[in-house]
Amino acid sequence: MDNQKILAIKQFAQSKMKKDQSGHGMDHINRVVRLAEKISATETCDRFIITAAAYLHDTVDDKLVSDSELAFQELTEFLKEIQLSTIQIQQITHIIKNLSFSQALNGNSEKLTIEGQIVQDADRLDAMGAIGITRTIYYGASKGNQLYDPKIKPRTLGSKAEYREESTIINHFYEKILLLNETLNTDYAKVLGKKRHEFLESFLTEFFEEWD
Repeated sequence: MDNQKILAIKQFAQSKMKKDQSGHGMDHINRVVRLAEKISATETCDRFIITAAAYLHDTVDDKLVSDSELAFQELTEFLKEIQLSTIQIQQITHIIKNLSFSQALNGNSEKLTIEGQIVQDADRLDAMGAIGITRTIYYGASKGNQLYDPKIKPRTLGSKAEYREESTIINHFYEKILLLNETLNTDYAKVLGKKRHEFLESFLTEFFEEWD
C-alpha cells in the first residue's frame, strides 16, 4: 500500500470533516478505516482502494455538504493531484456513490465490488452497537429531532426523500439502524454485527421499560 498517498487522503478527509458536529467526524472515519482494515484481512481484495474509500466516504455526503456535486468534483481533482490512476479514481468514487443506505432506497445504487462491500460493512457496523446508539442520538439532536413520541410511529421508508424527512430519534432505530444487520456482506462483519444488533435490541427494550 502507498502510505504517502494514504496519508494525503487522510489529511484531505480531515480538512473536510474537522468541523463536523453530526457524528460523522474523524473519530467516525477512523473507526470505519480500522473496521475496514480488519474485514479486508479476511478477504481477497485491494486494501489501498478500501482504505482510501473508507477515509473519503463522508466527504461528499449530501446530508453533510451543501453541494454534493461540487464536493465530488473537488475530490476527483484531489485524487488526480496525488496521481491516482483513472481506474483507482473510478473504483473509489463508485464505492462512495453506492455505499449509503439512502441511495439504496431510491433503487439507484449499483452492485458494489468486494472492496465496496467491505467499506459499506465497516460504515454500517459503526452505526450499530454502543457507538451507533450514541451517534444516532447525537445526530438527531444536532438536527433538532425529538427524542421520542409514542404517537409518531416508525415509517417504512420507500425513498431517499422520505429518509431525509424528520422523524424522532427512537424511530430512526426502527427505520434504519435495526435493518442494517441484514444488509451486511462479509462473514467477518456478520459476526460483529450480530453482537451489535443484539445490544441495540437490549437498549431499546430497556428504553421502553424506563419510558413507561
